[in-house]
Amino acid sequence: MTDTTDDIAEEISFQSFEDDCKLLGNLLHDVLHREVGSQFMSKIERIRLLAQSASNMRLSGIEDMAELLEKQLASEISEMTLEEALKLARAFSHYLALMGIAETYHRVRKGRSATHLSKSCDDIFSQLIQGGVTPDELYDTVCKQEVEIVLTAHPTQINRRTLQYKHIRIAPVSLQHLLEYNDRPDLAHEDREMLIEDLVREITSIWQTDELRRHKPTPVDEARAGLNIVEQSLWKAVPHYLRRVSHALKKVTRDVSLLSRWMAIDLYIREIDSLRFELSMNRCNDRLSRLAQEILEKETLSENLHDSRNQPLSRSLFKHHGQQAPPLPTQLPDRADFSACTVYNDGGGSQYPKLELPGTDYMPLAREDGRGKSSSENSSEGSGLKIPKVPENGSSTNSNGSTTGVTRSFSSSQLLAQRKLFAESTIGRSSFHKLLQSSSALRPGIAPYRIILGDVKEKLMKTRRRLELLLEDLPCEYDPWDYYETKDQFLEPLIICYESLQSCGAGILADGRLADLIRRVSTFGMVLMKLDLRQESGRHAETLDAITRYLDMGTYSEWGEEKKLEFLTKELKGKRPLVPPTIEVKMFQKYTGVNGVFVGFFSTGMVSPDIKEVLDTFSVAAELGSDSLGAYVISMASNASDVLAVELLQKDARLAVGGELGKPCPGGTLRVVPLFETVKDLREAGSVIRKLLSIDWYREHIIKNHNGHQEVMVGYSDSGKDAGRFTAAWELYKAQGDVVAACNEFGIKVTLFHGRGGSIGRGGGPTYLAIQSQPPGSVMGTLRSTEQGEMVQAKFGLPQTAIRQLEIYTTAVLLATLRPPQPPREEKWCNLMEEISKISCQKYRSTVYENPEFLAYFHEATPQAELGFLNIGSRPTRRKATTGIGHLRAIPWVFAWTQTRFVLPAWLGVGAGLKGVCEKGHTEDLRAMYKEWPFFQSTVDLIEMVLGKADIPIAKHYDEVLVSESRRELGAELRRDLVLTEKYVLVVSGHEKLSENNMSLRRLIESRLSYLNPMNMLQVEVLKRLRRDEDNNKLRDALLITINGIAAGMRNTG
Repeated sequence: MTDTTDDIAEEISFQSFEDDCKLLGNLLHDVLHREVGSQFMSKIERIRLLAQSASNMRLSGIEDMAELLEKQLASEISEMTLEEALKLARAFSHYLALMGIAETYHRVRKGRSATHLSKSCDDIFSQLIQGGVTPDELYDTVCKQEVEIVLTAHPTQINRRTLQYKHIRIAPVSLQHLLEYNDRPDLAHEDREMLIEDLVREITSIWQTDELRRHKPTPVDEARAGLNIVEQSLWKAVPHYLRRVSHALKKVTRDVSLLSRWMAIDLYIREIDSLRFELSMNRCNDRLSRLAQEILEKETLSENLHDSRNQPLSRSLFKHHGQQAPPLPTQLPDRADFSACTVYNDGGGSQYPKLELPGTDYMPLAREDGRGKSSSENSSEGSGLKIPKVPENGSSTNSNGSTTGVTRSFSSSQLLAQRKLFAESTIGRSSFHKLLQSSSALRPGIAPYRIILGDVKEKLMKTRRRLELLLEDLPCEYDPWDYYETKDQFLEPLIICYESLQSCGAGILADGRLADLIRRVSTFGMVLMKLDLRQESGRHAETLDAITRYLDMGTYSEWGEEKKLEFLTKELKGKRPLVPPTIEVKMFQKYTGVNGVFVGFFSTGMVSPDIKEVLDTFSVAAELGSDSLGAYVISMASNASDVLAVELLQKDARLAVGGELGKPCPGGTLRVVPLFETVKDLREAGSVIRKLLSIDWYREHIIKNHNGHQEVMVGYSDSGKDAGRFTAAWELYKAQGDVVAACNEFGIKVTLFHGRGGSIGRGGGPTYLAIQSQPPGSVMGTLRSTEQGEMVQAKFGLPQTAIRQLEIYTTAVLLATLRPPQPPREEKWCNLMEEISKISCQKYRSTVYENPEFLAYFHEATPQAELGFLNIGSRPTRRKATTGIGHLRAIPWVFAWTQTRFVLPAWLGVGAGLKGVCEKGHTEDLRAMYKEWPFFQSTVDLIEMVLGKADIPIAKHYDEVLVSESRRELGAELRRDLVLTEKYVLVVSGHEKLSENNMSLRRLIESRLSYLNPMNMLQVEVLKRLRRDEDNNKLRDALLITINGIAAGMRNTG
């Protein structure tokens, strides 16, 4: 249970929730009776009742009876056959998943029915106004706010996409209708029976679907899952959410890139079809009328040119691609007697808030005929589409002055030249003359909006076809004016339609579907979502090693930091590529003698796969540019040279690609974002940023190319695995403050990018709480944060939940900007935090890294070794082929402990730290810190939340069955540490019981125990059998199903 459950816990009505769980449980029970038979269903029910009784006894404090019942439960599970174990695991797993669906639905219903929703835009805007913020300041701050949510393809989404889809079908459709209709007294019995039948069909389909992924997903598969979230949910949620904000103000690899562009265009075409049906009226302003007239005339001109035998034009492209050209009008309107539009009157009382059009920074795009050009039309920047000048002889002149003749294969510049030739010819003179004539209105019967939107649709379809050709690596030559490349090109006709509707008194139409489409285009652009690139700093160093050795300059990685910076800065200031693209970069390897002593380097005469991958990545980045890609993130960054190395490789690739293509690379350079992950690197983060910004070239580069904006990413997962959750939280807090101070010293704006996972052990927790506890000044209207794995589906899988999450991000960032959280009241508090952190870190590292028995204990007590069979991620579970904790990725580290319900990474060391400070007489100081310092309070609350989810008897059962007798004492010691942590967390918070301040969450946890506890006991039994028979695929499937079920019950993986 992570963020989604923690948010829902305060918003749930337990009576109706339990009724829904009972209904779904009964339906599943009926399905299972039919699927597995009544005899086995009796056994399933007995297991459930035993688990429920044991749980009730333990909650009542009757420990001895609870222990006896749990032993009986474990005994009966151990006697099950493999087939019975599989069925039991599947049954309980599906029930836990259905409970999760019920929770999600209730959060949706709460948000829809509540008259006043906490943390909503209405709520927070009202609070700020009452607190003294002026309406103008509030409006300005919201408009300038930049919140970027990064959907990360981390391997923590355990459900197959097929099951996710089936769960969604139950939640928003059948179940929602059924529950809503149940509240209606006029619901007919027949209607209710039909809805229940629909639910039974969905549950049956789920039962008959294989829960397990049989193949490992590729990176493209993972990216496609993120894109599906846009189509499934965010496409509807974003305009709805922005409409809500607006209303509250009145009272966010090449194939993957092309695929996302294709999906965006496909979605836009659907919207345009709906709009063309809606906007069928004739009343419009002069500007829109002229544009519609121009489109008709150009289509007629194209038709005339198409009929000419000697002057082929671009419509032949349709024949080239095997498409049927759409019919066009055969003649222009012979008169224009439709009256101009009426004066705009807002008395219509539109139910939709009026869309705020772009401000002074918006410029209409330059057009071929010169209309809409801005004052900067001669600038080299502009829209990025440069039209070559056409000499009198009809040849086109390219950028370096050379001329080329017109051929049958048309490039964009040649096509424009052909149009000019045609315009000057006898055949086309009369038609071209009509283009120059002013026409202020259209004849009756021709709907101008439909004409314009029809032209938009045609361009979108050509854009989609162009992307299909590029995806298939087929020849693709389209006139740049026939398709959309940028969102500004797409926005221009939409905004013209919007302004026309507003000025003609049709604001209610303008602020509906059309405004939503404009919001979508502004948010998603032409790419749906930009892709971040990420690579470890060591891989860049290896690439530069190969290059410097090839150039006989030595070995880059062996240089000191200052020498590296000198070399990188010099090369960045130069205008030539570091390595000519025609020269092969060879692989160099260390050569050692028989005794292992280093002898020297030798060339293999071939390209290293690792180095080639890095260089190829930069080449693709140069081809796509910042129009399609977001940030280049350097993981495990520790020095200023790590950033400059990427800047140099990026510059080199752009020069090479630009030379090959004969034109500048699209978009700007990617922003380079260092990711500080380990405790050591976090402590040096501020110094690294200061060093970077003190380099003239880099500072000028940031100002010129990134608008004076530096982005820095901080990692929660690896810092937690490195030093424990408490120390990681404190080091992250300090590092953020130091980075902000460093950027302020140089007058550079900063955005902090938070690499948060779903679980508490990896920086997860309620979004609102996390943002509100950041260091003062670190959230100044900007925030970037990851949403990973299963949290993407949990938070954004349904439009209603996505709207709520977007609103929470907006209001939390707004509050943190206008009313920053309080810093520690006195220096003593920081000193106490340092002391707690020091003791906590020592305890954590002495256990995890220094105890020689811990690694073996970890492998025996958890299913970590078996997690790789899940096929839930494209990446391996380890960064390097070693068995130690150091190179194990943070996700399987947390995932394994979550499965055993011990959740060790989130609390280990915390009890020792708090105890050490309390025993020195600082208990009251800690209680004051908890009450008055948001950061400390949120840290303690999150640890308390995790402790409420931990289960000592279940963790003990894993040890008793799976761990060697010689290592069981280590497990007993860890369980004593857990009890110690619970004691001192309660001392600091002042609570009598865990989760006392969130009893709804506690009740949700308890409601699952009768299904979750048997799943853990079954997992222990299956692990015991599998470790004796490792090649048994059915046992492996049974284990993986228990992992699925426990993840559903805990509501998170890693």
